[in-house]
Amino acid sequence: MFYRIIRRIRGARRHSPRRKSPLAKSRKDYLTRKEAARGLVIKRLEYFAGEYARLDPAHEAAMRYGRISIKDLRSRWGSCSSKKNLNFNYRVLDLPPELRDYIVVHELCHLEELHHGKVFWDLVEIMIPQAKKFHHEVRRMKLP
Repeated sequence: MFYRIIRRIRGARRHSPRRKSPLAKSRKDYLTRKEAARGLVIKRLEYFAGEYARLDPAHEAAMRYGRISIKDLRSRWGSCSSKKNLNFNYRVLDLPPELRDYIVVHELCHLEELHHGKVFWDLVEIMIPQAKKFHHEVRRMKLP
Protein backbone atom coordinates (compact mmCIF):
# COMPACT_ATOMS: atom_id res chain seq x y z
CA MET A 1 0.00 0.00 0.00
CA PHE A 2 2.82 2.40 0.84
CA TYR A 3 4.28 1.99 -2.66
CA ARG A 4 0.94 2.77 -4.28
CA ILE A 5 0.74 6.06 -2.41
CA ILE A 6 4.24 7.04 -3.51
CA ARG A 7 3.47 6.15 -7.13
CA ARG A 8 0.40 8.37 -7.06
CA ILE A 9 2.33 11.27 -5.56
CA ARG A 10 5.10 10.98 -8.15
CA GLY A 11 2.68 10.39 -11.00
CA ALA A 12 4.57 7.26 -11.95
CA ARG A 13 1.46 5.30 -12.64
CA ARG A 14 1.17 4.86 -16.37
CA HIS A 15 -1.99 3.84 -18.13
CA SER A 16 -1.71 1.48 -21.05
CA PRO A 17 -3.98 2.06 -24.02
CA ARG A 18 -7.29 0.37 -23.51
CA ARG A 19 -7.55 -3.01 -25.23
CA LYS A 20 -10.77 -4.79 -26.05
CA SER A 21 -11.61 -7.52 -23.64
CA PRO A 22 -11.47 -11.05 -25.08
CA LEU A 23 -14.95 -11.45 -23.59
CA ALA A 24 -16.33 -8.63 -25.75
CA LYS A 25 -16.30 -10.83 -28.85
CA SER A 26 -17.79 -13.69 -26.89
CA ARG A 27 -20.61 -11.48 -25.58
CA LYS A 28 -21.44 -10.24 -29.07
CA ASP A 29 -21.36 -13.81 -30.39
CA TYR A 30 -23.67 -14.90 -27.57
CA LEU A 31 -26.23 -12.17 -28.22
CA THR A 32 -26.38 -12.86 -31.95
CA ARG A 33 -26.64 -16.66 -31.63
CA LYS A 34 -28.78 -17.01 -28.51
CA GLU A 35 -32.16 -17.17 -30.26
CA ALA A 36 -30.94 -19.64 -32.86
CA ALA A 37 -29.80 -21.90 -30.02
CA ARG A 38 -33.15 -21.48 -28.24
CA GLY A 39 -35.08 -22.50 -31.35
CA LEU A 40 -32.91 -25.57 -31.88
CA VAL A 41 -33.09 -26.66 -28.23
CA ILE A 42 -36.87 -26.21 -27.99
CA LYS A 43 -37.41 -28.15 -31.21
CA ARG A 44 -35.29 -31.07 -29.98
CA LEU A 45 -36.81 -30.99 -26.48
CA GLU A 46 -40.32 -31.23 -27.90
CA TYR A 47 -39.29 -34.07 -30.19
CA PHE A 48 -37.63 -36.18 -27.48
CA ALA A 49 -40.31 -35.46 -24.86
CA GLY A 50 -42.87 -36.67 -27.41
CA GLU A 51 -40.85 -39.82 -28.10
CA TYR A 52 -40.59 -40.65 -24.40
CA ALA A 53 -44.35 -40.04 -23.97
CA ARG A 54 -45.07 -42.29 -26.96
CA LEU A 55 -43.01 -45.11 -25.42
CA ASP A 56 -44.58 -44.78 -21.98
CA PRO A 57 -47.37 -42.30 -21.12
CA ALA A 58 -46.00 -42.02 -17.55
CA HIS A 59 -43.01 -40.13 -18.95
CA GLU A 60 -45.25 -37.38 -20.32
CA ALA A 61 -46.12 -35.95 -16.90
CA ALA A 62 -42.60 -36.43 -15.50
CA MET A 63 -40.90 -34.67 -18.40
CA ARG A 64 -42.75 -31.39 -18.24
CA TYR A 65 -40.24 -28.58 -17.99
CA GLY A 66 -40.49 -25.00 -16.76
CA ARG A 67 -38.34 -22.22 -18.16
CA ILE A 68 -35.74 -22.83 -20.85
CA SER A 69 -32.74 -20.52 -20.64
CA ILE A 70 -29.92 -20.15 -23.11
CA LYS A 71 -26.83 -18.84 -21.37
CA ASP A 72 -23.16 -18.16 -21.92
CA LEU A 73 -22.05 -20.85 -19.51
CA ARG A 74 -18.31 -21.23 -18.92
CA SER A 75 -18.09 -24.78 -17.61
CA ARG A 76 -21.28 -26.65 -18.56
CA TRP A 77 -23.21 -27.61 -21.65
CA GLY A 78 -26.49 -27.73 -19.75
CA SER A 79 -28.16 -28.05 -16.39
CA CYS A 80 -31.53 -28.81 -14.83
CA SER A 81 -32.82 -27.26 -11.61
CA SER A 82 -35.02 -28.93 -9.02
CA LYS A 83 -37.77 -26.54 -10.20
CA LYS A 84 -37.59 -28.25 -13.62
CA ASN A 85 -36.00 -25.27 -15.35
CA LEU A 86 -33.54 -26.18 -18.09
CA ASN A 87 -30.39 -24.21 -18.96
CA PHE A 88 -28.31 -24.75 -22.07
CA ASN A 89 -25.06 -23.28 -23.32
CA TYR A 90 -25.54 -21.33 -26.54
CA ARG A 91 -22.48 -23.12 -27.93
CA VAL A 92 -24.55 -26.29 -28.49
CA LEU A 93 -24.98 -24.81 -31.97
CA ASP A 94 -21.31 -25.62 -32.64
CA LEU A 95 -21.62 -29.29 -31.75
CA PRO A 96 -22.32 -32.17 -34.14
CA PRO A 97 -26.04 -33.13 -34.19
CA GLU A 98 -25.54 -36.38 -32.23
CA LEU A 99 -23.80 -34.54 -29.36
CA ARG A 100 -26.47 -31.82 -29.37
CA ASP A 101 -29.16 -34.47 -29.08
CA TYR A 102 -27.25 -36.20 -26.30
CA ILE A 103 -27.10 -32.97 -24.26
CA VAL A 104 -30.80 -32.26 -24.80
CA VAL A 105 -31.81 -35.81 -23.83
CA HIS A 106 -29.44 -35.77 -20.84
CA GLU A 107 -31.08 -32.64 -19.40
CA LEU A 108 -34.57 -33.85 -20.31
CA CYS A 109 -33.99 -37.06 -18.36
CA HIS A 110 -32.97 -35.03 -15.31
CA LEU A 111 -36.59 -33.88 -15.13
CA GLU A 112 -37.52 -37.43 -14.17
CA GLU A 113 -34.35 -38.47 -12.35
CA LEU A 114 -32.20 -35.69 -10.86
CA HIS A 115 -29.14 -37.80 -10.08
CA HIS A 116 -26.77 -39.72 -12.34
CA GLY A 117 -27.73 -43.15 -11.10
CA LYS A 118 -28.49 -46.33 -13.04
CA VAL A 119 -32.14 -45.38 -13.56
CA PHE A 120 -31.04 -42.08 -15.09
CA TRP A 121 -28.55 -43.66 -17.51
CA ASP A 122 -31.06 -46.34 -18.51
CA LEU A 123 -33.53 -43.57 -19.33
CA VAL A 124 -30.98 -41.66 -21.42
CA GLU A 125 -29.94 -44.81 -23.29
CA ILE A 126 -33.51 -45.41 -24.44
CA MET A 127 -33.07 -42.51 -26.89
CA ILE A 128 -29.27 -42.32 -27.14
CA PRO A 129 -27.81 -45.86 -27.12
CA GLN A 130 -24.24 -44.46 -27.25
CA ALA A 131 -24.83 -42.14 -24.27
CA LYS A 132 -21.73 -43.22 -22.32
CA LYS A 133 -19.48 -42.63 -25.33
CA PHE A 134 -21.02 -39.20 -25.96
CA HIS A 135 -20.80 -38.37 -22.26
CA HIS A 136 -17.03 -38.95 -22.27
CA GLU A 137 -16.63 -37.07 -25.54
CA VAL A 138 -18.49 -34.01 -24.24
CA ARG A 139 -16.53 -34.06 -20.97
CA ARG A 140 -13.24 -33.97 -22.88
CA MET A 141 -14.29 -30.90 -24.86
CA LYS A 142 -13.08 -27.58 -23.50
CA LEU A 143 -15.44 -24.63 -23.35
CA PRO A 144 -13.85 -21.26 -24.21
